[in-house]
Amino acid sequence: MKKVIITSLLFLLFITVSLSAAAEQRLALVIGNGSYDAAPLANPVNDASDMAAALKKLGFTVILKNNANLEVMEEAIEDFGNRLKKGGIGLFFYAGHGIQVYGSNYLIPIGAKIKKESDIKYRAVNAGRILDEMDNAANGMNIVILDACRDNPFSRGFRSAVRGLSIIPSAPRGTFITYSTSPGNVAADGKGRNSPYTESLLKHMITPNLPIEHLFKKVRQELANKTNGQQIPWELSSLSGDFYFNTGGARQPTLSNTASEKTDLEEERSKLAEEKERLRKEAELLAEKNALAETRRRIEEEHRKLNEEKLRLAHVAKVEAVRGTRSIDFLNAKVTHVKFFESGYGSPPMDQRSYRTSFSKTGTRYVNWELTLEYPAQGKKKEFVIEHIWHNPSSVEIFRSTFNPYVLENWTYSHHNAGYGWREKASNTWIAGTYRVDLYVEGVKIASETFNMY
Repeated sequence: MKKVIITSLLFLLFITVSLSAAAEQRLALVIGNGSYDAAPLANPVNDASDMAAALKKLGFTVILKNNANLEVMEEAIEDFGNRLKKGGIGLFFYAGHGIQVYGSNYLIPIGAKIKKESDIKYRAVNAGRILDEMDNAANGMNIVILDACRDNPFSRGFRSAVRGLSIIPSAPRGTFITYSTSPGNVAADGKGRNSPYTESLLKHMITPNLPIEHLFKKVRQELANKTNGQQIPWELSSLSGDFYFNTGGARQPTLSNTASEKTDLEEERSKLAEEKERLRKEAELLAEKNALAETRRRIEEEHRKLNEEKLRLAHVAKVEAVRGTRSIDFLNAKVTHVKFFESGYGSPPMDQRSYRTSFSKTGTRYVNWELTLEYPAQGKKKEFVIEHIWHNPSSVEIFRSTFNPYVLENWTYSHHNAGYGWREKASNTWIAGTYRVDLYVEGVKIASETFNMY
């Protein structure tokens, strides 16, 4: 997370610098497709080549692709978008087949195998892709020129019969979009080297200091006269500043020729400054959270070590508990063993007991301990007190009880037992882990044994 915030701050700094230098770049992607299998076109490659040459003379860096297949077009568009992130003015020119399907415009690559409408979105380029790249670049000013309103060469396999291109419903701010004819109509193919639209555009775009709006108005008037009103170029614009293809050596095209665009740039810089401050505060908060998390981790580690020490001490106590060797002097007895067995409410006879050290927590009701004492030398009848104390897996005492057995003078062995559990079957009574039982005779600890619940 910290790395993301730092990267974001560096990125914002980069954008701030880029905004200042954006006016210096003019970048164009020019594509001309004519060598189609089904319906070849004579003009697009010439249109694209001549447009590329003209743009270079007007200060554009040009990416030119002629007779491009789908892969080449997509790679060129992606490259165009990446390079446009440096700022400046972006221009996209396309000449070739273009069709509309369900309100979206598609540019047709060379070699596209299109038999029905559903093939389009997988085998052609959606014109919206170009606008997306421009939007992502956030470069400020873009121009889209589509000389692609020919008849649909795949219309036989299409259920709809829509002609030409559709109006693009939305575009990034600062975008100028122009079609070679009005939406829903088709443009004429040229009889000479170029299409009528591109021919007129090449003629007027070299006029010095001609605003882009006036340039395309001249193109529209010229084509309307040449085609007797059959072909009327169409434009959509969200430009707020001026643009000139040919500055005539007197003016330099910028992204902020108007006071309003200067204000917009200042607002953008202010927003970037606010965003950097927000990210700085988030970085500080993240550092505090990281410190808190580290403190919590250390506390948990201390708890873990403490629990390990408790288990170690329990193990030491278990080892130190005498098994069959510790004497109980006043009884003239010693401990032979301590064993565990399971039962219901009440203890079964010794010959029916099943001794274990592990029990299932889901089915066990009572766990009993059994203490065996040996008497090497006979003595007198004596009564004594046995206390048993139970501890759960967290070493917390959960039960203690006492009772008063006795031993006769002629006994060699005696067996004593008691248990802990529940009269009826119940769930969630035992928990998994190691339980410990401490046994005391007349207040003296004589054994400490464990069993497991799983």
